[in-house]
Amino acid sequence: MRLRVITVSGNPPAWIKAGWDEYAKRMPRHLQLELITIPPAVRRNEADVQQAQQQEADKLLQRSNGCYRIALDAGGRRWSTRELANKLNGWQNLGQDCALLIGGADGHAPELLQQANVSWSLGELVYPHHLVRVILAEQLYRAYSITIGHPYHRE
Repeated sequence: MRLRVITVSGNPPAWIKAGWDEYAKRMPRHLQLELITIPPAVRRNEADVQQAQQQEADKLLQRSNGCYRIALDAGGRRWSTRELANKLNGWQNLGQDCALLIGGADGHAPELLQQANVSWSLGELVYPHHLVRVILAEQLYRAYSITIGHPYHRE
């Protein structure tokens, strides 16, 4: 199973790439992390926001076709790290890849949230989009380490 992190974003700084690469290489072959980036839609004025969200949603849905979709969204469910480990175990039993969808600057279009299998919130803090991919990679590695009893996670 692949864990596809599909994000709407531009080019990240080198330290973001290094952070992503570090956690991606720690994941086992049967849980490979794959990063797919989609360029943000053009927003010239406030009227373009909905149209931009929809364009981004169309691309996110297209790239996640056939996957179990997890939309990262402020209004989503909050999970503890142990709950995430349980979710990861469940996702592995689905028989399909999982797509973790990170929206653009204005969030996800309603259509995407409706088509997602689940919405997940990383909490009430707001993070830069580039940083979310590193946080996500680290948390997925941490959840995996819990599932195999590796001492990386300590409570």
